[in-house]
Amino acid sequence: MNAQDVANYFLFMAGHDEEDLISNLKLQKLLYYAQGFNLALLDTPLFDNQIEKWTHGPVVPDVYHQYKSFGNNPIDCPDEFSNEAFSPETLGLLEEVWSVFGQYTASALRNISHQEIPWKNADERGVISHESMKEFFKSRIENG
Repeated sequence: MNAQDVANYFLFMAGHDEEDLISNLKLQKLLYYAQGFNLALLDTPLFDNQIEKWTHGPVVPDVYHQYKSFGNNPIDCPDEFSNEAFSPETLGLLEEVWSVFGQYTASALRNISHQEIPWKNADERGVISHESMKEFFKSRIENG
C-alpha cells in the first residue's frame, strides 16, 4: 500500500459531505496521523512513503506534489474508490482517524502537529522517523 491509496480513502470520505472537503494541508496531517497510529497499534508502517518536516507540519512529499495545483482549495473527490485493498484492521484504523481528526480544520491540525515530538525532532534531513512516530503515538494511546 502507498500513501496515495490512503489519501484516496480520506478524499473519498470527505466527498460524502461538502462541509468536510479536504485541502492538501489537511490531507497531509491525516496521512501523518494514520501512519502514526498504525505504527503504534500494529507495529508496522501503513505505507512506505516518507513523511518529512515541512514548515506547515508533516508532509508526504509524493502526495503533496500530486495535489499542489489545488493550492489551499479543496481537492476533488476521486471519481471511483474501492476499499478492497484495505484489511479490516486498516479500514477500522482509517475510520477512527477520520472520525477523530477529520473534524479539525487544516490550520488546527497544523498547530497540533507542531506541538508533537515527531515533527519537532525530525532528523537533519527533515525526515520524521517511523520509530519516533511509533513511540509518540504509543504514548498517546497509553495516556488516553
